[in-house]
Amino acid sequence: MHILDIIRKKRDGGTLTKDEIEYFVRGCTDGSIPDYQLSALLMAIYLNGMTHEETAELTLAMAHSGDMADLSAIHGVTVDKHSTGGVGDKTSMVIVPVCAACGVKIAKMSGRGLGHTGGTADKLESIPGMRIDLSPEEFTAQINKIGCAMIGQTGELCPADKKLYALRDVTGTVESVPLIASSIMSKKIASGAERILLDVKTGSGAFMKTTEDAIMLAEEMVEIAKLSGRRAAALITDMDRPLGHAVGNTLEVLEVLETLHGRGPEDLTEECLELAANMIWLGEQAESLEHARKKAKTALETGKAFEKFCEMAEAQGADVRYLREPERFALSPVRKDVCAPRSGYVVHINAEQVGMASVRLGAGREKADDMLDYGAGIVLKKTVGDAVQKGEVIAELYGASAEKCRDAESVLHGAFRYGDEKTEECSLVLARVE
Repeated sequence: MHILDIIRKKRDGGTLTKDEIEYFVRGCTDGSIPDYQLSALLMAIYLNGMTHEETAELTLAMAHSGDMADLSAIHGVTVDKHSTGGVGDKTSMVIVPVCAACGVKIAKMSGRGLGHTGGTADKLESIPGMRIDLSPEEFTAQINKIGCAMIGQTGELCPADKKLYALRDVTGTVESVPLIASSIMSKKIASGAERILLDVKTGSGAFMKTTEDAIMLAEEMVEIAKLSGRRAAALITDMDRPLGHAVGNTLEVLEVLETLHGRGPEDLTEECLELAANMIWLGEQAESLEHARKKAKTALETGKAFEKFCEMAEAQGADVRYLREPERFALSPVRKDVCAPRSGYVVHINAEQVGMASVRLGAGREKADDMLDYGAGIVLKKTVGDAVQKGEVIAELYGASAEKCRDAESVLHGAFRYGDEKTEECSLVLARVE
């Protein structure tokens, strides 16, 4: 077997065998295939696509290129959730305790933020004392004891995916459904959960800009799960505007606490309850999706979800006084109001630009090794459909310096679009794939 033959075969529209895909992934992992040949094959896949079977084989080969989490010691059906990334997307911190309070075993491995999208791992670390580096034994024991744990990726998960993703980023081959789907699903399969809920974002703040593209990606990932012996469902959710009001690590934790007390923004609460209901259904803790929705709502309204979040955080070393007395959290020292330049209605908020404004404040990373300012970020005071008067505050900025706030303000102004008529509100959950 030779990589050049594999490149030619895919270049000419052929279907790769399981052995050919495993050879390619093995050569990627051990460095025996040079980057220029890996890049050539990625371009051939980008141009000619892959069958469902090819994509599944690529996913499994990448999943097995490094460590595989073993969750077999956890009692009950394990469920994980993956979001394709968004701005203000703090749903995991709400739905994990909601689902655990309903009896679902949640084994949640989360990533860090890069670019305009935030990462759950960073948000969790903004809680003083919170550990996200549990050992596999600690992870399993905690889930068996209290029903949930949220950690960063441990060990060397999917090294082949890390290498291929870096090459895709510099060779113009990112926008490929088989390559995106296999990248996401290889990490989910390596993480070990039996059931997977996929939150596929679409809109200005998402990677998939149209609902049609998001559905195509969701269908591919659900099919991969089936071919890999896992069960998955996907929700297509709107990310054409930020989710909730807060963007930034500590600010988002504060909004999560409000939501867990039943006082969160309507859009965030609605989306969290629907995501949680689907996880409860996948975790076999409800007779139907409608029953699951009622259970999720009850867990939130009775405070059981908040108590479960505190229990999980305390088990992972957090100082729970911050969760029960959120005024203890510190925000960045410089605060600046952003005001509307005209009267009218907010007709659109570009989520990607809001995310980039938060990066300017220090809440996100432009490079993987950038340091975060946990207290930096944005609180949106107006959302799509709201009436505004000229000079009225549309957002509050928090940053380490006046210069950072000025830089972010110029970006944020470009995110808001105004009109003379109120726009119709669109649904947050646009489709479901199973």
